Amino acid sequence: MALQPINWRFILSHNPMRRAAARAASAALVVTGLTVGLGAGVAGAAECSQTSHATKNNISTVWVTHTYDKTVTASQAASGTEVTYKTVVGTSGIGNPYLSSIVDYPPAGFGAPVKATIKRFTFPSGQDTATVTPVPSGSGYKVSSPGISINSSNPVTLEMTYRVPDDLPVGSTVTSGGIKTGGTVGIGENLPNLTACFTVREPNAGEAVTGSLDSGGLGSSEGQLSSTGSISEVLGDTIARFLKNFS
Repeated sequence: MALQPINWRFILSHNPMRRAAARAASAALVVTGLTVGLGAGVAGAAECSQTSHATKNNISTVWVTHTYDKTVTASQAASGTEVTYKTVVGTSGIGNPYLSSIVDYPPAGFGAPVKATIKRFTFPSGQDTATVTPVPSGSGYKVSSPGISINSSNPVTLEMTYRVPDDLPVGSTVTSGGIKTGGTVGIGENLPNLTACFTVREPNAGEAVTGSLDSGGLGSSEGQLSSTGSISEVLGDTIARFLKNFS
């Protein structure tokens, strides 16, 4: 009897296809108007905004306007990929407050940040970006400093990267929490509504293959794509690692 060729397409796509079917079913319920419990941190499509903005101008700021912005850098992301939230704290006037802390509140169900950087003014280097290690603070993650100078030309930008939890329903929208800041001259503020939202999409082929191999102990999470990654960068490597296990 002739040996049948190995169906690599079945092996590499079987598990992702089952997950895709479940996600498609969840999306279909939403389309038909049925209410599906999506859990905390998941919002309706009409409420989903990728960025939000707030200002503060009162006696505590000496009537100088302070600005706060939060943005998720990807409008769509698949489960198992990564998304980055960017928070910018600045001033549009002549004030020179000092920022001592920022707490970022990710969507409910997200784990600790996998990466965090802060861009701020330093002397004598000017604007400089450094990797930082946030610490848990309630339901958020906090970055602290003895005091970072802010002026109209030099805001502070904090970027926090998180892994999107597995198996979120395709088509659902995920909204973050806000931020909390601390510092001098009225820069400190609690802004729970300074949120950012993205839509969950299907994984692309490279993300699906990598996720399948990882779940079987054949791959590495280091090879996974970000939410905007390309197939060509990972597909050949993941197949090669898969075949190596049979050599």
